[in-house]
Amino acid sequence: MLITDDFLPVPVPESLSATYLVPTVGLPSVTARTAVSGLAGRLAEPVHGLARQMLDSPLMSVDVRPIGEFPELPPDLLSAFGAGAEQLDRLAAASHLVVVQAEYRPGWPPAHEWAARAVAAAVAETVGSDVVDVFGLQFLDPAAALRTLPDAQGRVRLVDWVLVPYSSDAEGLWFTTKGLRRFGLLELQTQGVPDHLTRAWGAVMTGAARRLLRDWTDGLTGDDVPAFVQLPVLATVTGHDIAVAYGNPEQHGATAPVLLRLELDPATDPEADSFLSLRPPAGHAGPAGRYFAAACATLFAGIQPDVRYARADDAMSRAVATARAGLGDIRARFRGGRLPAETQLVVKYGLPGVDGPEYVWAGVTSWDSPERIVGVSASDSNTDATVRIGSPVAVEAADIVDWAVLDATGVIEGGWTQAVLDAGNPPTP
Repeated sequence: MLITDDFLPVPVPESLSATYLVPTVGLPSVTARTAVSGLAGRLAEPVHGLARQMLDSPLMSVDVRPIGEFPELPPDLLSAFGAGAEQLDRLAAASHLVVVQAEYRPGWPPAHEWAARAVAAAVAETVGSDVVDVFGLQFLDPAAALRTLPDAQGRVRLVDWVLVPYSSDAEGLWFTTKGLRRFGLLELQTQGVPDHLTRAWGAVMTGAARRLLRDWTDGLTGDDVPAFVQLPVLATVTGHDIAVAYGNPEQHGATAPVLLRLELDPATDPEADSFLSLRPPAGHAGPAGRYFAAACATLFAGIQPDVRYARADDAMSRAVATARAGLGDIRARFRGGRLPAETQLVVKYGLPGVDGPEYVWAGVTSWDSPERIVGVSASDSNTDATVRIGSPVAVEAADIVDWAVLDATGVIEGGWTQAVLDAGNPPTP
């Protein structure tokens, strides 16, 4: 293996395992094979066939155990990763667990994860229970678990398999991934992220995970599992990587790439995890947080990914009025192909919330009717779980409060409300 300054050798585990649980009251009334047979026609055939094959092989085991024989799952951690009160109550009331375990070699496809999740979801759906993903410490509704499995083309959303938790420390926010070890890759981490980049950097981490996972699986395509895979020291992340990770590859305009330096941070405690750290490229002057903010500005076209404002002062009112007065002209230029080359039109609009509207941005993909825009969200919403980065959205023109034309450097036209928020004064109309 050639070791250079351009690549980082990352160790490859010999095998990978997946474990899923289905809590039951009493012994389950169905076998795993019967439950999986019931998915015929509902699950994409590559995965349905894979689940049936692994059930009949020594690579998978399905056991029913009294719940006391299995290590207790910590309710506080389950809650932290989204478990609801009813799900925790069903787990507490369960007398038995259906334990689905599978093993497979590192590489793509991750047959152990896909097959084990499919079998557990089939059993849980049949007996009216939940799926517990032991690796992610997550409860999954059976129908939701099935939706995370590959479609007929073998495509999945990485956000269904990799979480990005974060916490605060003295230097800012500490982000990690939780899910890349399913595929044999070390988890990622970033430290010193500014507080205001919470949602944006979570999306960047997800995009970086997608890019590195592709490089990782490309290095595992041979017949033999190598001892190491060489990953590029400078990882390139684009808006397209983020959109693909969120399951919307066709819904994202081009963005300039962002470079992140990859470093191996081995654990000093044998019981702790090692990480791949994402840092600014060598030679970057200033704090890391400044580079992370610039990276988000590039990937999200120079606008804040989720912006709220509640003030109705004169400057903001003038900014909104100026933006709305220009909607007819900017629509005509957009539809007539008269915007500058290599630019994107985005609009800011309001989503209803308990504390007032939440204002988010969306890239415009079509504007056939003056009253309605079809586009793709540029941010995750705090108030609407269906509005996520890269997801398709329909925007009523009456809800628009701003628009902007963007190139690779940021806003080149419009953005009046953003200017008020950032600098206190709108640009001259």
